[in-house]
Amino acid sequence: MAIRTIFFGTPAFALPTLRILQEHPAIDLRGVVTRPDRPAGRGKALQPPPVKLLAHDLGLDLIQPETLKDPAIVEWLRQRSPDVVVVVAYGAFIPKAVRAVPPFGCVNLHPSRLPRYRGAAPIQWTLINGETSTANTTMYLSDGWDDGDIIYQEEEPVRPEDTAGSLAERLAEKGAHLVLRSLTDIAAGTAPRIPQNEAEATFAPQIKNEDARIDWNRPAREIHNRIRGLNPEPGAFTFCQGERWKILRSEVIEDETASPPGAIVCTEFNTIRVAAREGILEILELQPAGKKAMTAAAYLRGRPLPPGATCETA
Repeated sequence: MAIRTIFFGTPAFALPTLRILQEHPAIDLRGVVTRPDRPAGRGKALQPPPVKLLAHDLGLDLIQPETLKDPAIVEWLRQRSPDVVVVVAYGAFIPKAVRAVPPFGCVNLHPSRLPRYRGAAPIQWTLINGETSTANTTMYLSDGWDDGDIIYQEEEPVRPEDTAGSLAERLAEKGAHLVLRSLTDIAAGTAPRIPQNEAEATFAPQIKNEDARIDWNRPAREIHNRIRGLNPEPGAFTFCQGERWKILRSEVIEDETASPPGAIVCTEFNTIRVAAREGILEILELQPAGKKAMTAAAYLRGRPLPPGATCETA
């Protein structure tokens, strides 16, 4: 018999799991919970989350509660008699009253090698910290943040060209299959429960504005990894000659320079190279404030930088 399932999720990262749950005959998907529509863009018009759009396309029963503490949410769940709740990037803590409804509990997909990188931004911090591998983890939700028992873990290499966007896309697709495996094994009574080692726990907090500002007093390799980890959102940024640049792609030049950190050391051959504390960072793609993303060559054609130009240190 198919396992009765309710899905909680909000952003694009959750879409592959929602699709696979809807399509697979072993899953009886009985409803979807997502976050409310939020203002977005310059006009601040209300925008539906990606999960809402897909749920509507699939003809699924959907609710968008302002808070999961509303007793009506528990009643809505009970009416649908789920065996299990699946949570993928819902964006809010799942309270105990909700977790108590399904007899098999709440299963979460977390894109890190738990207990490393618990928290809101595991993919971003994995790249910012220069990790060369990561993982998807399925786990049971508990009273804490990402500290429940592990079901399965699947390793994933971090490629040198990866950004947060490309790595998230890969982990989302592979994670959907890991969730499906977890649910079918839970239903069969063969899924493991592996306690996390608290001594190995690290945290990946939500990205703040100060995390996105480039500090040219850091080594070029660290700056490059920060740019990767914050692409596409929110984007690592710097100020050059008073203009705000979001840096989207970069490359590390191992050469050393006597120029101070932040100094633009080369604009020849349609390149923008900036001195760091160690090494030089070549900016390949940037987005000036109020403009579209462009290559360094395109920027220089429209606005050549004067001799002695600098980027502000954080």
